[in-house]
Amino acid sequence: MSKYFLRLYTDHLRPGAVSAPLTEIERAIYVAHGDAICRGRDFAASLAFNSAWQGRLGITLTGGSKGVSLLRWELSASEPTLLAGAGIASVLTLAGEPRIDAGIDYLMRCDRVDFPAGGVAFTHTHQGSGIRCLQVGRIRIETQGKDFWVEPGNAWFETGPDPVFAQTRSDGPSHFVRVMILPQAIRGKSSIRYVNPEDADKPKTQTYQIFTDEPIQL
Repeated sequence: MSKYFLRLYTDHLRPGAVSAPLTEIERAIYVAHGDAICRGRDFAASLAFNSAWQGRLGITLTGGSKGVSLLRWELSASEPTLLAGAGIASVLTLAGEPRIDAGIDYLMRCDRVDFPAGGVAFTHTHQGSGIRCLQVGRIRIETQGKDFWVEPGNAWFETGPDPVFAQTRSDGPSHFVRVMILPQAIRGKSSIRYVNPEDADKPKTQTYQIFTDEPIQL
């Protein structure tokens, strides 16, 4: 099986800016600020703030009336692809190698996780790898022997099977957006597993908003 990479790009388009075409690839796009239009050969979709689009199609992106800031995740075995065009700034924010096992059908899930002030995600694992990007607040992550704080606009990669503990700041809410590569068998279901059995029944502070949860082709 080919070696796949999950990459997160941050794209900024000025009002009316039109991107060069993006090739067919498994991707998810989230609108962090502003609005945009996503166009393919047979469709055009308006993307508003705090919404997402997922697909494998070749597309172009157009900045809305106030411009747009996008988070764009792509899963591929090919080289990185920045968004090109006049009035566009694009950077590769983070890349990771997701766990892909032979004989398993996968999906790509894009969702948002919100925490109140001082919220905690008890030590847990997930059934797939993914990249998160903090949008608001501040969050502390403990995983793989590391302990670090994440600021808005920063991203981090979670392998899935490695346990993670997360705690947000006490002076305000926090939320991040993520894309995970998960087995199709858990489509529409939570991917989280708590390491300590006693944590499974404790009240949880985090809430979820799922934008896309669709099968992918590898």
